[in-house]
Amino acid sequence: MSLLKQINFLTNLRNATVKTSLRAVSTKGVTLSYDKDPQPLFTDPETQKLLKSITQLRLSKVFRKRAVKDNSVEYKFMTSEDLEEEFRKTVEKAKLKLQMPPVVKIKEDEQKIISEDKALKDFSNTKFVITDITFGVRHTDRKVVVRETDGTLRYAPMDVAKRMKQLYVPLEGRSIQTPKMFEDEHLQRCLDELKYEFILDRLLVQYDPYEPEFHRISAKVYQHLNETKEFEQLRSTRHFGPMAFFYAWHKTIDDLLYDMIRRDYLRNGAELIALYYKMHSVPENYTDLLATLDQYNNLEEPALKELQSTLKPAIKDDIHEEIETAIGKSAKDFEVDELCLKFIDNYVATHALKKVQLELAIQTLKEINAEKKQLYEGLSKAHGVQK
Repeated sequence: MSLLKQINFLTNLRNATVKTSLRAVSTKGVTLSYDKDPQPLFTDPETQKLLKSITQLRLSKVFRKRAVKDNSVEYKFMTSEDLEEEFRKTVEKAKLKLQMPPVVKIKEDEQKIISEDKALKDFSNTKFVITDITFGVRHTDRKVVVRETDGTLRYAPMDVAKRMKQLYVPLEGRSIQTPKMFEDEHLQRCLDELKYEFILDRLLVQYDPYEPEFHRISAKVYQHLNETKEFEQLRSTRHFGPMAFFYAWHKTIDDLLYDMIRRDYLRNGAELIALYYKMHSVPENYTDLLATLDQYNNLEEPALKELQSTLKPAIKDDIHEEIETAIGKSAKDFEVDELCLKFIDNYVATHALKKVQLELAIQTLKEINAEKKQLYEGLSKAHGVQK
């Protein structure tokens, strides 16, 4: 078989998809919530590392064209060294754009009493709301208090404080009144139209992460996403990590894991399982696998390779690189796949709720990868390439 025919065969092979579908577990009418404070676990360095890796740093997705005020392009003449430095800066900018919103518990509306001044009782027949409008104070540190008609001075309720802050020191994009899109009728229509990223972006502007509405709406989005299986919409966005964290917390990772297996993101699948084990203290050894995976590549390496492949065309004489590009995997990738598949197999056999669907997906992927590996080894041997 000529090299051209082999590459054409491989192209068709890469487009093969697993046709087995997962039956969605209906959660309509039931909105899941955190039963305790998730912040300590979410901010744990190991958890953050797993979530960032699961999210994937795709520059083409992070810097995709969007409707913005300024769409101008700047051109520069650069040396090779300048270009490499610009690559690194671009990756850092992308990492900032993928900064995950915090996952915290719902803040209780305590309305603490500051003082009770009986001498001010019946001084007025209306309440007084006093807002700190000091310049430069952080929005969360700005105080709003209420003087009751009986002379009691207390901190304002959360909804009143939020409204007063927005009135005097408005945050860009936030409305004083709740946007119509967050009303159940309109929200459901947005969900049915699969506008998940739009909803979550708007949610971050309108609500703080500790507000009950933020938790309710985000949970509703994640649950709807789990039913439609449209996880790719949030992959490589700042919302993917919190979504994966939500599924792991509520022990509903099987659908997301299936999607990762179907798309051949085995490393991400293994990391998702490791997060699940860590979160629920499952007596499984995942630290050794993570340590081994760290030796292969880091989060930035694929992103830098993506930039270099775009701006630096591959050398045509490099047959090794041509083979890897055609197949989509290197010898190192096949090694990682074997480690991850073994780890995923163990989870499916002992902890998965949807064993049959996951087993079928794994078997299909194993067959595809076996053909790819055989073709890779055959091409490498035929051209005398050292793996």
